[in-house]
Amino acid sequence: MENIEEPSPLRITPTVRALSSALRGKRENVPDASRGSGDRIFPEPEKLWFKESSAKNLRNRDFLSPTTMLNTMYADGQVPPAVMSRVLSLRGRGVLPIAGGEVMGEGLRVRVDRTAAFRAVLADGATEYLKPSSKKQGCMVLNCPALHPKPNIPTPDSLTLGQLRTVLLSDHIGALLKRQGFSVSYCPTLPEDSDIITFLRALGIDWPTAPANWTNEEREEKIQEALENSPYRERETERGRRTSGGGGKKAEEGENEGALRVNLKRVFQEEGLLGYDPSLGTCTVHRDSVSHLAQLDLATADCTVATATVLHVTSCQDEFRQQQIAMLWRASGAAHIQRHLVCGPVKTPGSHLTAAQYLQLRRGQMKEASEMKYGDQVAGQTWDDIIRVMTSTTVRFELLSTVHTSPVTLDVQREGSVSTKGPRGGVFVMYNCARLHTLFDSYERGVEKGLYPEIPEGSQLDFSALKEEGEWLLLFNYLIPFSELLDQLGQAFDSDSGGARLNIKTEQICKFLVSLSKDFSSYYNRVHVLGEPLPHLFNQMFCRLYLLRALRELYHSALDTLTLPPIKQL
Repeated sequence: MENIEEPSPLRITPTVRALSSALRGKRENVPDASRGSGDRIFPEPEKLWFKESSAKNLRNRDFLSPTTMLNTMYADGQVPPAVMSRVLSLRGRGVLPIAGGEVMGEGLRVRVDRTAAFRAVLADGATEYLKPSSKKQGCMVLNCPALHPKPNIPTPDSLTLGQLRTVLLSDHIGALLKRQGFSVSYCPTLPEDSDIITFLRALGIDWPTAPANWTNEEREEKIQEALENSPYRERETERGRRTSGGGGKKAEEGENEGALRVNLKRVFQEEGLLGYDPSLGTCTVHRDSVSHLAQLDLATADCTVATATVLHVTSCQDEFRQQQIAMLWRASGAAHIQRHLVCGPVKTPGSHLTAAQYLQLRRGQMKEASEMKYGDQVAGQTWDDIIRVMTSTTVRFELLSTVHTSPVTLDVQREGSVSTKGPRGGVFVMYNCARLHTLFDSYERGVEKGLYPEIPEGSQLDFSALKEEGEWLLLFNYLIPFSELLDQLGQAFDSDSGGARLNIKTEQICKFLVSLSKDFSSYYNRVHVLGEPLPHLFNQMFCRLYLLRALRELYHSALDTLTLPPIKQL
């Protein structure tokens, strides 16, 4: 009996890989895969093809193998008929259906069977395209040094914008990791009803709390004892060497005589830990350091695996201090994997704002912009909730849309305003997400009035009705690649570069949403989705509703990784 393979979601990467294999033929199997007969060189598979993304190029091709690549493989760039046949008859798991192709001046261009692709993605609701392709396992701890007591618990007025960036990044990374299937815990635990918890909740951040009278003294005592018995503890006979932070001049002058000191340099040298600052030397152990380590111990206590991965999300100003903490924890006997994600500074030319002042400024600007657009309607709990979410959205996009290692420069002039329209980051994203809600609300009202029938099953629709270039662009550039974007972000946590630092493209979700919103807005302004209630127009309308319903779920899924709820109006 013939085995019928279950249809798998269409993916860009397997398609490019299959196209490369078809173009190279059996050359991949020879010992020297980069070289053929004579002097002809065969490029690496990932360089043979690239996916088109611009509206202009998508009018006549979806994938291109440039002439420069063809010339390295074939005499005069002429693709043999047998190779062309392999390319055009391409099949495989996750491979997009090919409709045709030809060699032109720019190279070998290939077109996807768009009707088949629309049907494959949309007919079942596109749910497989809104999540990572596979689930992972493991325990991840996100440690945010900015929230640890030093020695007092931080407040919204003591939190800097650079530190706020690390908190928001921890929240975003946690949501991404949970989507991957990881068990995630956050460090430190903060007192419930404290000012900082109220502030974080206003931003939509759900951080772990404990009762105000809760203590972690038992763990602190255990950590203190472990450090006192550590093989890396500096004995009295070793004193007099240069200290590393923590001790400063007082230690050098003997004012901390008898204090517990640990040789951090020996820790990373003897345990073969790479990427740590070579100037880490001997560190005097203070109470706040022990408290920090006890919080880390608490955060890893419930891990279901022996070794957790701890990611310290810290500002560049605090990186050295956090490396000290990491090595102290190691010296206490903790064997967990530790990586450091370091954020660049946040600059505010012409002014100096705390996190509390920044949030207050953006909230006031959002309220003012809403009142200018909607007037007296802006009142009551519903509008308070909208303004709160939009303020949180603005703050997130301002601080997370930049590569995390790079500085962020904010315009915080009080006379400025936050536009509720136009391609300006988070507000623009939310505006277009709200437009989709309004569209489906209008459709449902039309159904209730008897103007439109209910949306039929996808199998009953003819998706060849989706002919607008904007429709294919939304599917090909956003719906299909989103799952792979999540996969790539998840794989970054798996990478073992051997160094202490971990670099992740944390800005990609924000940039993805802004780009999606620009292309969706362009399409939506041009195309009238809910047409006249005439039976011969229903098929196209339903196909478009299927596409836009999948797009609405894509928005919700991407916003969820930023812990942002969608709003219904703006």
